[in-house]
Amino acid sequence: MFRGANAINLDSKGRLTIPTRYRQSLLDDCQGQLVCTIDTSQNCLLLYPLPEWEEIELKLSKLSSTNPQERRLQRLLLGYAMEGEMDKSGRILIAPTLRQHAVLDKQIMLVGQLNKFEIWDTDVWNRQIAEDIETEKQGQFELTERLQDFSL
Repeated sequence: MFRGANAINLDSKGRLTIPTRYRQSLLDDCQGQLVCTIDTSQNCLLLYPLPEWEEIELKLSKLSSTNPQERRLQRLLLGYAMEGEMDKSGRILIAPTLRQHAVLDKQIMLVGQLNKFEIWDTDVWNRQIAEDIETEKQGQFELTERLQDFSL
């Protein structure tokens, strides 16, 4: 399980270094094989361990290729999906097309989301978090069924 936000720098080749605390788990669970794709609703990337991504692919394969909305989702997620392997230093290359989509420069945030990571430009992440906190404070949103019973 991945959790927490980690400030990381992309190196000059576009590689990010996976935090040490996650490396052994990724090696054990998927031999360091990861898949990165775009988030279709946020200006960030999604980084999945290969077994988690294979579950997404199975769901995508069950969508209709004749329904325009379902086809669009398949096209975006699969079209941008790039496989990569952590190197011995725990780095993974983020393809230029993916970096361009999320407007990634040097400073990024790697955010654990249980079964995957989100990869954000640091400035975009900070704006998104500020917006999320303000929305929560104002309470001007509709609770989904699952959120109605959620408590901390």
